[in-house]
This record gives sequence, structure tokens and C-alpha cells, in this order.
Amino acid sequence: MTARPRALYRPAMFQGLSHLARDAKAWPFEQARNLLARVLRTRLSDAERDLAATLINADKADEAVAALPALAQPVILETGYGPSGLPHLGTFQEVARTTMVRAAFRAITGDAIPTRLISFSDDMDGLRKVAPNLPNQAMLEEDMGKPLTVVRDPFGTHESFGAHNNARLCAFLDAFGFDYEFVSSTDCYRGGKFDETLLIALERFDAIQKVMLPTLGEERRASYSPFLPISPTTGRVLQVPTLERNVSKGTIVFEDEDGSRAEVPVTGGHVKMQWKPDWAMRWTALGIDYEMSGKDLIDSVKASNQICKALGGVPPEGFNYELFLDEQGQKISKTKGNGLTMDEWMRYGAPESLAYYVFQSPKSAKKLYFDVIPKASDEYLQQLDAYARQEPAQQLNNPVWHVHSGRPPQGGSPVSFSLMLNLVSAADARDKSILWGFLSRYIPGATPEDYPLLDRLAGFAINYYEDFVKPNKAFRAPTDQERAAIADLRARLAALPADCVDAEVIQNEVYSAGNEAGFEPLRAWFQALYEVLLGQSQGPRFGSFAAIFGLPRTIALIDEKLSG
Repeated sequence: MTARPRALYRPAMFQGLSHLARDAKAWPFEQARNLLARVLRTRLSDAERDLAATLINADKADEAVAALPALAQPVILETGYGPSGLPHLGTFQEVARTTMVRAAFRAITGDAIPTRLISFSDDMDGLRKVAPNLPNQAMLEEDMGKPLTVVRDPFGTHESFGAHNNARLCAFLDAFGFDYEFVSSTDCYRGGKFDETLLIALERFDAIQKVMLPTLGEERRASYSPFLPISPTTGRVLQVPTLERNVSKGTIVFEDEDGSRAEVPVTGGHVKMQWKPDWAMRWTALGIDYEMSGKDLIDSVKASNQICKALGGVPPEGFNYELFLDEQGQKISKTKGNGLTMDEWMRYGAPESLAYYVFQSPKSAKKLYFDVIPKASDEYLQQLDAYARQEPAQQLNNPVWHVHSGRPPQGGSPVSFSLMLNLVSAADARDKSILWGFLSRYIPGATPEDYPLLDRLAGFAINYYEDFVKPNKAFRAPTDQERAAIADLRARLAALPADCVDAEVIQNEVYSAGNEAGFEPLRAWFQALYEVLLGQSQGPRFGSFAAIFGLPRTIALIDEKLSG
């Protein structure tokens, strides 16, 4: 596939933020400062570095780039994808977090130093196993071991299985509006982009082995080679020893699957490198400046860094994030199927809420299961609401700045996700039109077109209620104290104008009823309201709920529950 650049950033969109961005505390800005330091260190002499730093600190990054041509070369950030399977939540989080670092870098430099984000597909890797959910299993078994871009597409829609999954990757990233360039490993190997570095790797074979062999078991060491030749007879990617090396010819000799000795060049797509040497070779050949990875790859990063140096390259600036855990605190595994999938999150929450969740504390392990979606959704909305009232320096540390690459939307949602859930529960709403009947009264004249985020929230809340809340609703009868307090609340609500939508006025009556009934702590009063009236132990502010649901309906709900 060809590169597919997508220009979603407006030119110079970050000018005027540079001096604030350099002091911002959010982790993407910390990473961006590290990346800028790497760029200045690796591209410039000491004198040039001092000049560039002086100009950039004076918000004159444009002058630095004009005076120092090396800064005009794009800074390249990379994310990786293994196309033996479809894009998943891990793909999203890595591209989202890298995009956050990229936006922070551009804010620090006033958008003067060009950047690229490469989404690299390791599609020349050999097919190692056939997932049981794929069609045409027998055909895939026949193609086992061949490069993914040679394996036939079991779905019959593309020229290869790798091409099929690459197309899914691009569609996946496009759907979320990421600004990226797709790069295929197969294209790089076969098109010659890696040839120069592959020849260096052949020349420095022993230096690579010196890094790799101590990391392997005894049996694996005996047969390990950083080069994986493509069999001239079967087309499979072979894990076989390198028997001979001919640096002057640029070839290796190995034993083919039929037992014969074969000699192939290491260039032109005749070999693929083992993944750690491949990672280092890719960094060197493509000039990668930044790539993050999970905590489980720390040792792999160390090995690849050493190999990158052996190849004459400079390892990229890196960042190791913690992995997600399931509800029981176990590592999420695609094989086990524990934890959430992208499709599951998208059924119950907006992608913005997921981006908010992956922004938060990337160095800390976080559980990823259904219960986190309402909380993440409401926290995102709270941050979006706060953004408009914050000073520019505060805005740079607000998660929504990073979720939206410096361009948060103007309007959020006047109703929280948890409040919407309670509304769905009380109204037993099965479609959004029922909810909009309440919402348009609470927000006069509001329509789904005017409040698109609120409309999406309504759909998510219905799905979440049907799948998780409704099956677990458990109403209970009130105690004598609770019955008296709820009856008092009913009388107070009945005394208000029937069309009252002032949530604060209603909430004050709720407080008064609870206080006069002697609830201590008052939290027990609100818990009782939710358990008796809505069949759940917690919820948002009751005043807000009653204002949207309407006082006549709220009074009718109280009458229904008090009557048993």
C-alpha cells in the first residue's frame, strides 16, 4: 500500500503557546521536551544547539528552522502494528498517546519544526498461527509461514491477508481522525528502502549476535540468526542458521526446506530480520525519532537500542507505558479474551472518553472493564466543561487539550452520562426519542442536531442500561425512617411549580427532607432514594434528575414505590 498522509492540523495552529507549553506539566509535554532535546542533540553542533535553544526559548522557532536547515527535516514519530490480526484497543492507545506527544511537540516549537507520524505495519512477518475465527482455515494452513502480504486473503477482498488487515488498520485510524502515514514493511524491504541498512547489518552480523545471543536459551542460540531468509522454493519465512556470509556480494547462505543450500541477497525483500534486530534496523533506516511501547517490552527496547547503535543509528526517544488489567487485576490478553475490546467500548462510550482514559496516568496500571466507562465519560465531560473557564496555562494541562490535539470542541454536554443512565432507568427508555422528550423540555428548543454529543450520550446510556444496569436492578422497600422522609420529599416537590426545572431549587428540598429526617451521614439518605426509587445504590444529583425527568413524573415514581 502507498503512504496515505492526512493533513488534519492547521498550519501554525500552536503559535502563541510556545512559552506556556515549555512549562506545561502534563506527561505529553514532558515527552515532547525530551524529544526536542534529542532533535537538537543529534542534528546540531554545540554552537548550533545553543543558537536553536535561544531562539526557541524566545518563541522564534521559525527563525531557528530558517537558520539551521537540519531542523527543517521532519521529526518522525512511529507506532507499530502486527497485521496478523485486526486493529484493537492496544493499537488505539499507542496511536492516541503518540499523537498527544506530537501535538505537545508542535505546541512547544510553535509548529515550526515539521513532524510525521508513521503507522508501520510489520506485514512481511510470517503467518505463525491461524486464528479459529477466520474463514477458509484450510487455505490459511497451506500458507502457514509465508509473509502476511503473500498469504491469501481468507475474506477474498484483497490481494493478501496482510493487505486486508492493513486496509482495516487505515479504516480504523481514519475513523478516529488520526493524522498519520501508513508504511508497509513489505514495501520497504522489496522497494529498497531498507537495503543500505541491511547491508550494514550483514557487515556487523557479529555485533548483532553479541547483543542477541545472551538473551536466548542454549538451544535457540545454536540456530539463531538475525536474518530470516525467504525460501526460494516455498516462499516461507525461515528461522534457520546463517551458514555463510558474503559481505562483498551482500548475500547469506542457509539450508532451504528441501535440504539444499541456498544463497540469497539480504536486499530486495529476499530476507526479513528477526523482530528485535528488525526494530533497530527500521529505526536506523527510517530515522525514527520517537516510539513508545508497553512495559512488557522494556528488555526488547534495550536490545534494539544496542543493535541500533551497532548499525550506526541513534535509538529513538522512548516511553514505556503500563499495561491494562482486567477486572480481576490480570493482564489483558487477546488469547484469553479478558478485558474490553474496542467495539465494546464504542458501544457504551464515545472515543473521546476512551482517549481521556488512556491519557490518564500512563505509567500506572489501570483496570479496563465495563464499569470504568461511565466514570471516564463523566470525567471527560467535566474536564471539557472546565476547559472554557481556564487560563491558557491551565488548559495545556487539561486532558481534553490532549484528547483533541489542542482543539477541544466548544460545547460539551449539559447532562452527564450517569444522569442520563438514571433517566433511562426511570423512563425505561428503549430509544433516544423518549429521552429527547425529556431533554428538550429541560433544555428548551434543544435538538439532536444542536447537541450531537448529548445525542450520542443518549444512545450509549441506553446500551449500557440494557446490558449492565437493568439485569442487576434491585429495588427494596423503605425503612420507616426512609418512608417518612420520602413522603416529606414528595410533599415538598408537590409544593413547587409543576414546570420547575431549576435543579438547585429541587436539590435544596432533597437536602432539607434528609436533614429533617435525621440521616447521618446524609449520604445514606441519597443511597436510600436511589435504592428505593431506581433500584440501584448510587446515582448523580437527585435534583438534576428530577428537573429533567419532570416533577409530575418524579412524584408519580415516588407514589408507585411507596405504594409497594
